[in-house]
Amino acid sequence: MTRRIVLAVLGLIVVLLATVALPLGLVTAAQDRRDFTDQAKSAATTLANVAEERLGDRTSGHALRHLIASFGRDGDLVRVLDRAGSRVDGTRQAPQVTPAQRRRGYTATQPVAYQLDDYVLVVAPIRNDNGNANLGVVALARPTSTVDHRIALLWALIGSVSAAGLLAAALVAIGLARWVRKPLGALEDAAQRFGDGSLSTRSPDETGPPEVRRLAVNFNLMAARLEALVHGHQATMADVSHQLRTPLAALRLRLELLAQDSNDVVAAELAGAQEEIARLSRLVNGLLAIARAENASSAPVTISADGVVRNRVAAWRPAAEEQQVDLTAATLAPVHARFGDGQLEQILDNLLANSLDALGPGGVISITVGPVGDRARITVADNGPGMTAEQKRMAFRRFATSSAGGTGLGLAIVDRLVVSGGGSAELSDTEGGGLTVKVDLPALPPDRGSRRIAGAGRPSTPERPA
Repeated sequence: MTRRIVLAVLGLIVVLLATVALPLGLVTAAQDRRDFTDQAKSAATTLANVAEERLGDRTSGHALRHLIASFGRDGDLVRVLDRAGSRVDGTRQAPQVTPAQRRRGYTATQPVAYQLDDYVLVVAPIRNDNGNANLGVVALARPTSTVDHRIALLWALIGSVSAAGLLAAALVAIGLARWVRKPLGALEDAAQRFGDGSLSTRSPDETGPPEVRRLAVNFNLMAARLEALVHGHQATMADVSHQLRTPLAALRLRLELLAQDSNDVVAAELAGAQEEIARLSRLVNGLLAIARAENASSAPVTISADGVVRNRVAAWRPAAEEQQVDLTAATLAPVHARFGDGQLEQILDNLLANSLDALGPGGVISITVGPVGDRARITVADNGPGMTAEQKRMAFRRFATSSAGGTGLGLAIVDRLVVSGGGSAELSDTEGGGLTVKVDLPALPPDRGSRRIAGAGRPSTPERPA
């Protein structure tokens, strides 16, 4: 941000200098050269008037020689020519005058100036007192070193002022950028830590522009309210867990005791009641899992996605073999992701459990892992009955299920966990029939994969999600 602000301010100053200082310098330099040329013309006219006395009145020419000597001491070169082009008087080093320049000066009514390499040549006509006859010309060459030096000083002054202005603007821009950037950087860091799960994070609101301080204050208010909501929700989850699980366990125990002393008819009814209690327990566990996923506040860590997949495939393979389902990890390209520790395991457990529930003997589950752009993609595909378009559209909603014994919470848990970690999940049809789930997680560049890797340890025994 500092560089952009400095470049923007310097660009504005450069534009202002280009539209003000540069034209001003050009106009001033041009005016200095015009004044210099006008002074040379005036000097040539003076010389022509004095030369008229020498050529027209046939005087001794003492005044002309004195004036020429005066101009010579100032560095001017002078040559006086008569009508025939013969030299009448002048300095020792006289200027060169071409016949064309002499003829033009002879016929002109005003002095004619020529801008040459390092001097200005002025050719002025010598007229008689009546002004109706030309007696000759005066050629005056005046070096431009003085005006060149003056113009060089002008540009040096303009350049110095411009450089000082640019330097001052850069210093002001840097100070302004730092004044704004420091509190914004602190706010960004606070937002990052808050998003990573540190709900007690607050941003400093004492420094920076008033707008940034107000933004920090509003962020802190929002963070405090969200922290209170999350903690309240977590407290509610703990209460629900205690208040529901304990009565359900007690009720299941009583039904088991009743079934021991009951006849076959009553025992069958009690067994049905126990199945409903077990289903209710799974439903409560699923709702609690969704609530935890929605309020996931664990900081993301670097995980080995391919290592986690190998772990879960090894853990679920015995269950798959028991159902005569072929569970394979087809392509496992090494890829690292930033995700909550242990959450990818929960996602894979739910996806594998759903696939096993949908497949019969001879079914196939294939898992692939690899980088896709700046994402780590995990694909779980099976050859089961799949889903209709409407079922796929509703699949990530709670209680959306096509199975009579399911709770419809497995994919909802997956969606909440993936979204809370900054990823996305998508359902599609498997080629040849079945369902494919694509999970995209924030990936790390390969050179950053040497950090602490989570999830690549020994496989743990899977638990059936609700």
